Amino acid sequence: MGAAVTSYRALFPIAAEAVAWAADIMRSRPPGTLTSKGDRDIASDLDYEIERGLRARLGAATPGIGFLGEEEGSTGSAEVRWVLDPIDGTANFVRGIPLCAVSLGLLHGTEAVLGAIELPFLGSRYTAAKGEGAYVDGMPIRVRDTRLLSQAIVAIGDYAVGPGAAAKNHLRLALTAHLAETVQRVRMTGSAALDLAWLAEGKLDAAITLSNNPWDMTAGVAIAREAGAAVRDRDGAEHRSDSAMTIAVAPALVETILSLIDGPVAG
Repeated sequence: MGAAVTSYRALFPIAAEAVAWAADIMRSRPPGTLTSKGDRDIASDLDYEIERGLRARLGAATPGIGFLGEEEGSTGSAEVRWVLDPIDGTANFVRGIPLCAVSLGLLHGTEAVLGAIELPFLGSRYTAAKGEGAYVDGMPIRVRDTRLLSQAIVAIGDYAVGPGAAAKNHLRLALTAHLAETVQRVRMTGSAALDLAWLAEGKLDAAITLSNNPWDMTAGVAIAREAGAAVRDRDGAEHRSDSAMTIAVAPALVETILSLIDGPVAG
């Protein structure tokens, strides 16, 4: 661990204060100007303002820890670094849809070891650190013990946009169709952080994203894993920041879900 970090749990108050600060800005300010980042992908003025603000605040509070933000990239150490999605679910946020989050995680190498997710318009804060359990508003949470797909509510990530979207969406659409035939309900919230937090709390039974950006996943993976979820890559290996996919599920469903993705759906 970096020399400036003595324990992951010691960083809880810093992470919680950071996401609370960002959530206050989201609740009190309009999105501002929207900037195109490519085909059907946008960032708002607040995305940039929150990221710059937290880069500065966390740099001052934890100078030995690096920082990776979705909008403006990486600074400082790559061994241990904060990873931020300033507004996860920007498309929802700019339309006034409350399914959006501030997502702040900590990577140690390629492992997600701490997470803080604030849902500004739903009034919940999720936190976890490796070996310390997962919490919502200070209360312990645990994944649901769902054992049958027919009883599962499954969230899936957004369909792909940008270069190669058609090929990427072939698998996504096939998975959606197969899930629709087998699970209780399929949901697409538009926020990976929210999906993973709700899995940890037992509101969902699986959160499947057929991609893996560290700013989208680090905080939620840490929280889901500490709540007892199995979090895997497509090949069944433990999820890391360089994994191809993010497949987080109630433990009893992991092999069934993996077989759907790597079996008849992929074919």
